[in-house]
Amino acid sequence: MRDDPAVIRLVEGARSGDKGAWDELVERYAPLVWSVSRRFRLSAEDVADVGQTVWLRLIERLPELREPAALPGWIVTTTQHECLRLVRIGRRTEATDPAEVSPDLSDQARAVDEELLADERRETVRAAFVQLAPRCQSLLSMLVSDPPAAYSEISQKLHMPIGSIGPNRARCLERLRSAPALASLIAEPKLRSRNSKAVKAKGGEQHDRPVVER
Repeated sequence: MRDDPAVIRLVEGARSGDKGAWDELVERYAPLVWSVSRRFRLSAEDVADVGQTVWLRLIERLPELREPAALPGWIVTTTQHECLRLVRIGRRTEATDPAEVSPDLSDQARAVDEELLADERRETVRAAFVQLAPRCQSLLSMLVSDPPAAYSEISQKLHMPIGSIGPNRARCLERLRSAPALASLIAEPKLRSRNSKAVKAKGGEQHDRPVVER
């Protein structure tokens, strides 16, 4: 995961006692703690307990964190350890196969990578979203809310004709996709795919090359 200047800034601010930086850290990584906890089928009460424990431990360990950019990995690992502790002592877990909440080391490593990648993608989308015009932010927020706002409600609140909601949504999404941070994120899978095809093609050429006996 790349060194995110925003994470470094927030960690350094929280270390120096900046309450705003601390609150932003918690807001930024609370979804990461929640998503890891839910892998262990914990109840809502235990998920909340895990979150409180993770933040308390972070307060204790923050001065010792040598690499601020390593914070997301620390949060994932600490959350997993606390979840496993609750599972072992038989706290309020949902009915499930014990094997599902006791992954082996390779599964844990993959889970950490997946959570970190997902978190990085969320933050990239969030960074691109705040660069949109306020009207686009309001429109997209209403469309992706749960449940999505009705077109009549959107029309009334944003003073936008119902017939123009769809075209405006398309334009706002295109601006979102065009944001530099998000454009690079979208391009990464395509680049990996091209590189993979190139490697396979090269391997095929080598495989088809005739063997010359000497």
